Amino acid sequence: DIIRGKDLYLGDKGEKRQLEDKLKKIFGNIYDKLMDDLKEDTQKKEEAEKRYKNGDPNFFQLREDWWNANRRQVWKAITCGAENDSTYFRHTCGSGEKRNATTEKCRCSSYKVPTYLDYVPQYLR
Repeated sequence: DIIRGKDLYLGDKGEKRQLEDKLKKIFGNIYDKLMDDLKEDTQKKEEAEKRYKNGDPNFFQLREDWWNANRRQVWKAITCGAENDSTYFRHTCGSGEKRNATTEKCRCSSYKVPTYLDYVPQYLR
């Protein structure tokens, strides 16, 4: 949620501003690196500029795309310290009526990330 800019951070406003400034800098660096990598392909560079810059100093679209590309690795990092017999508090694997519990390290046996919670505000999870 924080990466995607959707977090309802209710803490200190100064800390929130500081966090957002750091995220702007980080994703600004990612954007600059992407533009540098695409300098030989002007069409792709123009498409990326249109998609990611487009007057948005917060890089929200880049953050969303980064999250979609990296959520699995982030989930693995979050759960890597979990005990082998650890499970998530809800049945999160599968979909609809066929949801089952995580098997080990709070992970689904299919190695899919439980993403259906991505769009539920954090305080409601």
